[in-house]
Amino acid sequence: MDKIRVLVVDDSAFMRRYISDIINQEPDMEVIDTAAEGDSAIEKVKLLNPDVVTLDVEMPGKNGLEVLREIKKISQTEVIMLSGLTKEGSAVTVEALGIGAFDFVEKPGRATLSEMQDMKRNLVDKIRYAWRAKGKKSRISVGVTEKAPPKKSLPHITLAGRIEAIVLGASTGGPKVLYDVITAFPKDLDIPVFVVQHMPAGFTKAFADRLDKNSSLRVVEAQNEDIIKPGVVYIAPGGYHMTVVSGKIILDTSPPIHGVRPAADKLFISAAEVYKNRLICCVFTGMGRDGAEGLRIIKSNGGITIAQDESTSVIYGMPKAAYETGCVDFVLPDYEIAETIVKLVKESRNS
Repeated sequence: MDKIRVLVVDDSAFMRRYISDIINQEPDMEVIDTAAEGDSAIEKVKLLNPDVVTLDVEMPGKNGLEVLREIKKISQTEVIMLSGLTKEGSAVTVEALGIGAFDFVEKPGRATLSEMQDMKRNLVDKIRYAWRAKGKKSRISVGVTEKAPPKKSLPHITLAGRIEAIVLGASTGGPKVLYDVITAFPKDLDIPVFVVQHMPAGFTKAFADRLDKNSSLRVVEAQNEDIIKPGVVYIAPGGYHMTVVSGKIILDTSPPIHGVRPAADKLFISAAEVYKNRLICCVFTGMGRDGAEGLRIIKSNGGITIAQDESTSVIYGMPKAAYETGCVDFVLPDYEIAETIVKLVKESRNS
């Protein structure tokens, strides 16, 4: 079997060596070269056509964003950003996800054994997923697509009453599609939107800030005991589960679910208890099955359920698990989701 070919880009000689050692220890991947600065990285992408690039966010000269933009112009190579947990680094990383980076891995802050092991596991897993995503793009570019569940049309839904809230859950590939969906919501949506995006602590604040700057609605990183207000988008903070209880947001550090915290399932189940059949739920691209059980419970309470389709999902894991519950009302490409949600909300006001 051909190995996944990786180009490692970092201005630190130590990090280049450390990342290369992690990758070369895996039987299915190898480092084909390294680069210490942006211009060299771009030339090596042209020359070597790697499957995946690991790219440091903060570098002298051309920074990670500038290099990413150049790579995306010349290659289908998937790019994984490596970011330190600084305010500037978090903001740049979130912007990188919006312009085409596949995902990111947080550099260890204190170099503890636990942090180093987490980074190793996250890096090799995301390299494998990035390689699969690149292969999927190649198949689409030559007209070969995998069979996806059929889309369901709006007339099949009978609205029981006014929609009072929206819940969204996403993982890998989520920041870009959530950005597109949330920034498309109109100012008069006038109901709260609750969002779980799998991200580490520190990065969700940058994600919320970027959305807030570009949205008609107010977007905030949720805080414990926030009073829920209409027309506000609440992003679950990294490291905390988010639930809705009696008109408030409650955050907690109970054990991860499906290995993640925040978990979409925890949010969805709490929202189903509060909003019953007055709730819209959507599960977006991502690995694993988070959100599927919560979506099932929302549907059993009479809510409306949506899953992103396979063709537009970076990773068809979470939406596939949701679809396989048999409880999904609509399977939609990413570019139809915001319009469908807005249409359902408006129709519910007239029902």
